[in-house]
Amino acid sequence: MSAGVGAGVSEAAGQASDGPLHPVLAARVDALLARGGRRLLGLAGPPGAGKSTLAAQVAAACGARCVVAPMDGFHLAQSTLERLGRADRKGAPDTFDADGWVALLRRLRTPEPGRTVWAPEYRRDLRHGVTGAVAVPADVPLVVVEGNYLLLDAHGFGPVAGLLDESWFLAPDDDVRLARLVARHERFGKSPQAARAWSTGPDEANARLVADGATRADVVVTPDLLG
Repeated sequence: MSAGVGAGVSEAAGQASDGPLHPVLAARVDALLARGGRRLLGLAGPPGAGKSTLAAQVAAACGARCVVAPMDGFHLAQSTLERLGRADRKGAPDTFDADGWVALLRRLRTPEPGRTVWAPEYRRDLRHGVTGAVAVPADVPLVVVEGNYLLLDAHGFGPVAGLLDESWFLAPDDDVRLARLVARHERFGKSPQAARAWSTGPDEANARLVADGATRADVVVTPDLLG
């Protein structure tokens, strides 16, 4: 695989570990690319699993052959969540535009020659998505999509799994995952107490919801593969 970082990994690149993609996973990416055409690789798992980190590692390994398009760009706006009474559980399935996400994946699945697809990106500092933030040119062979609900067969996310060429479910150590979540919430303004309460409350509820996704994945990425 070539060096360099693909587009669409601004947040992920800041989180990625210094180590390279594990050889077992690198071999699967090589096999996916060898099939030719446009391929979609989905990274699913609970909050704090390291999906953005792994996506950045794949992008770094593939260089210009890969773009990362995160599901988080389809968060409903903070003002919308407040109006709907869902702000206190932001991150739950019904706080996303699932139909919009599926529509984007269908466009990414069958690119039109010469046409660039523009995907949104979630900005934690702004607390909402930014449209047109990620360019996906038609000639890019691999699009890595990542999010909690790629393998959830409910709440409008059911079609997603069938649009992926391969899916990986991240299954990190739970203590590591919790520590990562708390640190992330603190980094974006929550007090230590509020960060832990959110991590063990709404985030943990979502983690339980997606746990069955491991049975639908092509690969379960265990801690020894996460580096």
